[in-house]
Amino acid sequence: MFFELIGTIVAGAAAALLVWAINRTLKGRLPSWLMPAAAGAAMLMATISSEYGWFARTSANMPQGMVVAHAIEEKAFYRPWTYIKPFVARFVAVDQVSVRTHPAQPDQRIVDLVFYGRWSRTAKVPMLFDCANGKRADVEDGIEFGADGDVLNAQWRSVAEDDPVLKAACEAS
Repeated sequence: MFFELIGTIVAGAAAALLVWAINRTLKGRLPSWLMPAAAGAAMLMATISSEYGWFARTSANMPQGMVVAHAIEEKAFYRPWTYIKPFVARFVAVDQVSVRTHPAQPDQRIVDLVFYGRWSRTAKVPMLFDCANGKRADVEDGIEFGADGDVLNAQWRSVAEDDPVLKAACEAS
């Protein structure tokens, strides 16, 4: 976030410097409001560019074995350009390398989900998926597994068959 702020300030200063140099070349013929307007426009464009580029930069730098399962786009009234093209503010990635299964329960697997947010910390959460029945359960303190790998006290939730997180978790091997 700090580097984005510095980049935005540098963009504004560069635009103001460019307008100042053009104005000096033209011997002061440009209107006086043009320099601050150019600086403001450059700062706004740098902010928008950073906002829309965040998802691509972050997903490209994920470790090997991480798959983006679901991206959440947002619109905001104080960002009117987002009504034309919403930006990805957060997304869920499945760590397909972290899959844990039990030989007696091959359709059930524990997978780490990683939650990324534009202005929030990254969170890694283990989740239990039942691929055969389309269910998921949070892996919490106190969850117990039987000797045969059966989950004894999980709070199962039904998930739609086309849920992208379920698909990504069940494709992992």
